[in-house]
Amino acid sequence: MRFDEATAVNSTEPPMRSEIHPGWDIAGNANGGYLLAIAGRAMATVADRAHPVSLTAHYLSPGRAGPVTVEASVVKAGRRLSTVTATMHSADKPLMQLLGSFGDLDQLEGPKRVDATPPALPAPEECPQVVHDPERGFPPPMMEKVELRLHPDDAQFLSGKPSGRPLIRGWLRLPDEEPMDAFGLLMATDALPPTIFNANLPVAWTPTVELTAHIRGLPEPGWLRCQFSTRFISGGMLEEDGEVWDSTGRLVAQSRQLALIPRG
Repeated sequence: MRFDEATAVNSTEPPMRSEIHPGWDIAGNANGGYLLAIAGRAMATVADRAHPVSLTAHYLSPGRAGPVTVEASVVKAGRRLSTVTATMHSADKPLMQLLGSFGDLDQLEGPKRVDATPPALPAPEECPQVVHDPERGFPPPMMEKVELRLHPDDAQFLSGKPSGRPLIRGWLRLPDEEPMDAFGLLMATDALPPTIFNANLPVAWTPTVELTAHIRGLPEPGWLRCQFSTRFISGGMLEEDGEVWDSTGRLVAQSRQLALIPRG
């Protein structure tokens, strides 16, 4: 199933209806970026705007495979951006609370200055591919839904030898040359392994508390270059700052995530 089908909205009138499809999960819980993409499509439909520009989600409960609804309403409809608030539910359980701005990325223009460059990565064929291991459950099932190749220096945690730096860099794309749209970029901001896997700390998967994604442009076809880094691990939480660059070397998405460090 293509990503656009796995995140499709199945209604045009509130509440918007969709479905969490199997396989987009980590240990049975749906990936936060995948959920963000579903909610973003529903909110864009309500806003009658083409693209998410900024979207913030607070995660309230784990998402499991099955039907979901998105209750969304327009807070303000402006000339360039519309602001939308929404709640995603599974049965009677709230999964996410969201607030976002939506518009047409092709129409948002202005002066340009970029004081950063894409992460330096070896060619994709020189980077280890992350593949789901059904016997161990790690890497998780979601790795069957995307093509991910990690920088060799950042992939050593897969063999039990973390780099010591909370940094993850890699190439990402959808299988079968499916184009990556703005909603795919929402997913991409949470698609790589947690940075803490390289921090030499005894932790497991880190549940997302809050995730904010800024979509800066529509990507050109090809691999995305991704970089996620962490500076502060304290108080039982950590942040991840993300950058996503397209095949032409243009920044197309940024993110910041606050995540819990599991106890024990």
